[in-house]
Amino acid sequence: MPCPDTSMTFMSGRALPQAEPSPAHTPRRLEAQRSMASRELRAMPTKDGFSFMQSSSGSGAAAAPPGSLRRDGLSGAAGPRWFSDRNSGRPPLPPPRRSRLLRGLGIVVGRGRAAPAPLPVPVPVPVPVPVPPAARPARRRARARPGRRTAAGEGRKRRGGGGGFALPAPVRAPCGGRRCAAGGRRRRRDRPRPPPRPRGDGGSAAAMGCLQSVACKARVRREQIVVSDVSATIEPAATAIEESSPVVLRYRTPYFRASARVLMPPIARRHTWVVGWIQACNHMEFYNTYSDLGVSSWELPDLREGRVKAISDSDGVSYPWYGNTTETVTLVGPTNKISRFSVSMNDNFYPSVTWAVPVSNSNVPLLTRIKRDQSFTTWLVAMNTTTKEKIILQTIKWRMRVDIEVDPMQLLGQRARLVGRTQQEQPRILSRMEPIPPNALVKPNANDAQVLMWRPKRGQPIVVIPPK
Repeated sequence: MPCPDTSMTFMSGRALPQAEPSPAHTPRRLEAQRSMASRELRAMPTKDGFSFMQSSSGSGAAAAPPGSLRRDGLSGAAGPRWFSDRNSGRPPLPPPRRSRLLRGLGIVVGRGRAAPAPLPVPVPVPVPVPVPPAARPARRRARARPGRRTAAGEGRKRRGGGGGFALPAPVRAPCGGRRCAAGGRRRRRDRPRPPPRPRGDGGSAAAMGCLQSVACKARVRREQIVVSDVSATIEPAATAIEESSPVVLRYRTPYFRASARVLMPPIARRHTWVVGWIQACNHMEFYNTYSDLGVSSWELPDLREGRVKAISDSDGVSYPWYGNTTETVTLVGPTNKISRFSVSMNDNFYPSVTWAVPVSNSNVPLLTRIKRDQSFTTWLVAMNTTTKEKIILQTIKWRMRVDIEVDPMQLLGQRARLVGRTQQEQPRILSRMEPIPPNALVKPNANDAQVLMWRPKRGQPIVVIPPK
């Protein structure tokens, strides 16, 4: 059956327009509601004087004369086509049920007036929409440091760096003395404090500290270098005298030997370190007496007159080092591990002294005494050739003395004999680091700076061999 017209009129004949349907009320839904209401009306008994009849259009709608509708408070110009049928014999529709029925059709009945009621608004079913969590403020995010991977970096890698999802909150690693997320200072208790590093001569691996932590640092400190097994001795043998030549007398002193084991930390790129021995002469007395004619002497003028405190005893090639074979070790960076090596050196005297006066043309032997007293200071040094930084690792002092008495009247091979002490005083390894004088690091060395002088008892001194 067609949908009944829901427009109604007042008793005075004025009609109220129907409220604008809600967008949610589709025509299909309204048609279903009206069809249901019509079926309920057909199943209910009508009021006395009303009956259903077939409309002229063939539908099952009911018609009613205008007078009958006015008697019930309804107008015949609107609403369902009700009419009065007194011969129907059916009981009238109770007012409450009639009101509910009309309300189902969208008709509101009041005091003598009828107005269309607004259709019920369907409640929309809530659809869950994912709400992204609020992102943390930028100032509270943990900034990623080089060499570390934060939780934010991992999330950005998993999610592609964008999209509709917020990155997870960064996970802060336990801070060791740094400021934590709460704003305070947190102290790590799971890592014990390292023991204090011993200072001084070394001798144990604890003096190096953490060697691997300086793999990329150019600065190498004294406490990072370990010096062990330091040895400095002079052979206990006596000075040997040689009279094989009719021109000169030779003597050979026992050897002074020094050695040490060194552990160097890793060296940075573009840096070169050299570890080795540097030696300087602090004092020199070398006199050869020729009867009562005079004395010849080897002298270092600057040292003798006090202008310098020491003179280099280098080999004359590897300044300032004593030598360039076993005396030094060169480390070229970068090195990624600890370097272990040994450095050693030795020194002794093996001079020649003429039997005759050095300024005479005769070969008559007149030599009566040889006396020599010489002191040295030897340093174990680590030097950065790039920055010229020097680290003194060890200091040794030693002394060599020779005293030979000669009888020129005896046959060759029986003229000289050793007097005084036959064994040398052993070197001293100092517990303090003595600084290196500037002259001990540059030219000239002692061999090139020394001068052979002839000092007669009567007359002026004569330079026999000048310095080189």
